[in-house]
Amino acid sequence: MTKKSHTAQYPDAQPELPPRTRGVIGLFEENCTVCMLCARECPDWCIYIDSHKETIPAATPGGRERSRNVLDRFAIDFALCMYCGICIEVCPFDALFWSPEFEYAETDIHDLTHERDKLREWMWTVPEPPALDPGAEEPKEIAAARKAAEKLAAAQAAPAVEAAPAAEVDAADAAHTADADQPQRPAEGGTA
Repeated sequence: MTKKSHTAQYPDAQPELPPRTRGVIGLFEENCTVCMLCARECPDWCIYIDSHKETIPAATPGGRERSRNVLDRFAIDFALCMYCGICIEVCPFDALFWSPEFEYAETDIHDLTHERDKLREWMWTVPEPPALDPGAEEPKEIAAARKAAEKLAAAQAAPAVEAAPAAEVDAADAAHTADADQPQRPAEGGTA
């Protein structure tokens, strides 16, 4: 009775969603290798994947032909999906992401099966991942890449640094040689 009402004016005003909202699943098709892990691990069996193998000729003479899977169909039946996120967690190539989109109601239950074109559209609504904690350790991969870059920079800087002292040493050797070529005078009062 004493609290102020907080009426949301939806759909005129969109609600502010938390960053980890589970709306729909977006597909980043370029990362999908058709490994089928998402479809196998889905407890509802709501992911449908069709593919075919494509043979790529050898890149060099005497090389081996390669075969790769090509994605023909990727569909998710959101009438069956329980939004558990297992498919997103098991994807080793980061092809599936949570999108905050939630307005995909249909009048027919069969229209809730969305193909890869619609899943790709939802991919562009996926928010950026949250920033890392500034006090956290840097990931192993980034640390290794940074160390390799520092070694490479040091190796490239070393020849330039070595060239400068070498020029100084050459000048000092030339001066020493010039001094050695001059006759020595005996010290006063002493023998030569």
